[in-house]
Amino acid sequence: MELLLAAAIFGLGLCFGSFLNVCIYRLPQGKSVITPRSACPRCGDPIPLYHNIPVVSWLILRGKCRACKEPISPRYLAIEVLTGLLFLGCYVHFGPTLAMLKCTVLGFLLLGLIFTDAEMKLLPDALTLPGLALGIGFSLVVPVNDLASRIVPGLVSAAVRSEVSWRLWSLADSLLGAAIGASFLYGAAAIYLRARGVEGMGFGDVKLMAMIGAFLGVRLTVVTIFAASLTGTLFGLSTVFAVWMKRRRRNEARATPLPEIEARRRAWHSARLALRCYEMPFGVFLGAMGILSFLFGDQLLHWYWRAL
Repeated sequence: MELLLAAAIFGLGLCFGSFLNVCIYRLPQGKSVITPRSACPRCGDPIPLYHNIPVVSWLILRGKCRACKEPISPRYLAIEVLTGLLFLGCYVHFGPTLAMLKCTVLGFLLLGLIFTDAEMKLLPDALTLPGLALGIGFSLVVPVNDLASRIVPGLVSAAVRSEVSWRLWSLADSLLGAAIGASFLYGAAAIYLRARGVEGMGFGDVKLMAMIGAFLGVRLTVVTIFAASLTGTLFGLSTVFAVWMKRRRRNEARATPLPEIEARRRAWHSARLALRCYEMPFGVFLGAMGILSFLFGDQLLHWYWRAL
């Protein structure tokens, strides 16, 4: 029965992944995700129900439209599989509980936001704002590990004994997590704008972090911000290094290579331009680290405190 339930949850994840593809394609364009029915984005040929089966249809059609034979992006297949694996991972991690439901909802929203930000550099309000409301709502039925009970356990130990009290503490931690997450990113964006004179972070990231904070609470919100900043920095540095190496190789391939000093100067100039002009989708790192924090944030914190 457990194996059948796991297979059913994986299949449900594939179906939600198929719907997520529709959201990623239509929401940035301001279109409805309900109507009209799915169609090929190139030739407009409607997709029949028997060609809209997650994973199977893409494989049968060999990644091509049945009418115009234009390639269908493998992103559609990847999102369906990732959503199915996410649902299955939540089931394995939490079992058939409300915590699993909370994790799957958060994962569904974050996957949609990650891929939308990566492709369109947008974080639609249609995902972040309902997600914020859902995160706050879930805090009343799935306990959020509140910060206050860990800092001053003697003060709140009596207060959290009743069912009403833990719900209030959980709600407070969810609201505080949303406020801290949004405030931190808003403050960072304001400082960057004042220092550099250009916008370094959109308000969509602020709303995304508010949503993540509502689901995770204060402690894991801080973990998410720190981990996303670290991974984003590493990605930015690797991008700069890749541009520098590409420019150096281009110089070496010239019929008459430039002098070493001039080649280095031009390579670093290109790298600095990439760092200044490249619009990094920070929502990708916030979303990915938010999922990891929900699943493994507590274990990471315990390991970190033991290491200290």
